[in-house]
Amino acid sequence: MIHSYHINNAEINIQSDLAAQFPIYIYLSTTKDYLLYTNKIEEIFQHPQVSIPLELREESLSFLLQSGIIPLPNTIYKNIFIVGIGDIATVKTIANKIKLSFSHDFPFKHQKRNIQANIDQKEVLNLLAKATESKLNKANPSYLFQSAGKDSNMIALSLAQAGEQNKITCLTYKGKNQNDESNISKEIAKKLGFKHQILYQPKHLERKHIQSINDYFENIPFPCVDNATLAYPLYNTQVEFQESNIIDGSGNDVYIGHIPNKDEYYKQKLLSNFHMFRTITDKLSSTNRLRNITHTKSEWAGLSGLSFSDTKKIFNSTQNVYHYWKKMDEQRKEWDYLDLRADIWGSFVESDRVIRKARNLAFINNAKLILPWCDTHVTHYFSTLPEHYLIDRKIFKNKLFLRKILKEKISLDSDKLGKKAFSFDFFSILMEMREEILNEIIYCKLWNQKEIKTFTTKLLQKSKNNQKSKIFLQRLYLISSWYNKNKYIKRVY
Repeated sequence: MIHSYHINNAEINIQSDLAAQFPIYIYLSTTKDYLLYTNKIEEIFQHPQVSIPLELREESLSFLLQSGIIPLPNTIYKNIFIVGIGDIATVKTIANKIKLSFSHDFPFKHQKRNIQANIDQKEVLNLLAKATESKLNKANPSYLFQSAGKDSNMIALSLAQAGEQNKITCLTYKGKNQNDESNISKEIAKKLGFKHQILYQPKHLERKHIQSINDYFENIPFPCVDNATLAYPLYNTQVEFQESNIIDGSGNDVYIGHIPNKDEYYKQKLLSNFHMFRTITDKLSSTNRLRNITHTKSEWAGLSGLSFSDTKKIFNSTQNVYHYWKKMDEQRKEWDYLDLRADIWGSFVESDRVIRKARNLAFINNAKLILPWCDTHVTHYFSTLPEHYLIDRKIFKNKLFLRKILKEKISLDSDKLGKKAFSFDFFSILMEMREEILNEIIYCKLWNQKEIKTFTTKLLQKSKNNQKSKIFLQRLYLISSWYNKNKYIKRVY
């Protein structure tokens, strides 16, 4: 249900649920005489007082290029905001205009945990099952995105113990390298009694694949530059997601503990003051490794992108995002790094990059997205547990209790298996659709036409042997294709 605020209404505060399974979308009119808010973005897009297409917020594009996310509450649109984890939007009337302001109070600091609390295996599984079952539209098909990891398999285990196996199909993407999780996931699904389907990246793109990619960019509500973004329109050619239930295991890092690896922890500790030399490294090329040594602490938590100098060349209206992340560090200067990392990753990166992929897929298919780990009861339970059930700081290991349950119940040894990052082969698509992809970037009106051609050519030349070049090419393509095709953004020609 959509709500409205008009001039001279009483002051209100707007917040989402605890882990923002249902973030609140706000639309503030250009004239600042009315405001709309809802937990369904489609209700804003369809509202008669909202004029579609919407204007681009140029600063947000600077963040997408340089950081890979747009930090909430801002979005790619000038007039739309998102209230997420720990956010409070205050709405009031001043001088006959609506004043909208935001504050952020991270709710999951480790010092707030109850050191006397105990964990109960049965209760954990019951909470997860209920968080999923209670939101299912049982008349429609249901799909669980399953990896070989802990989060999705905890959901699968909980649903199996609740007797829901026959109602849900597990889906796993088959990677092309050592990160392939499909066989392990298939075995687990079979053991638990679920149907299982492997999703593939096609060897050759057919017309239906290209059409699905184009439809995706036309209809998604928000852009996303996650490296696995393009996998989702390809999934759409293999599974009928229309009006289905889509279950995703993302969202618990923010309160269970998004622990860094040993290398990152010591680098942020030793190098984070080097950001004072940022004016020097901002002049370097985007692929220069020396740029990493001047990251802020916030940027060590999963943020990366083009250098400011390269961004300034291709995007005339760019702004330097370093000052924003420096301010975020200053606001958190007394924080434990694990709290800072959980806040930056969970409140900003995971919401705008990881979960955004799933939200976009659900939106274009009119499907129901279910995030059991973001359920308020599940979140509250885990966020109050003593730290020793969840993380071990000495050996940089997280989700300890989840590892224990999965090993006991389904013989999934996460320690032995190790971390398997999702891997999508954009480069093979680039090679097959080279002309289309390059044209999408080069002729996009966002960019300086002369500079973008030179810059793209350089990235392409390096891309065979340089992973960052591939990532940046993909990012430019994802942004360009979204801008060129999307029906919600106003294009300037």
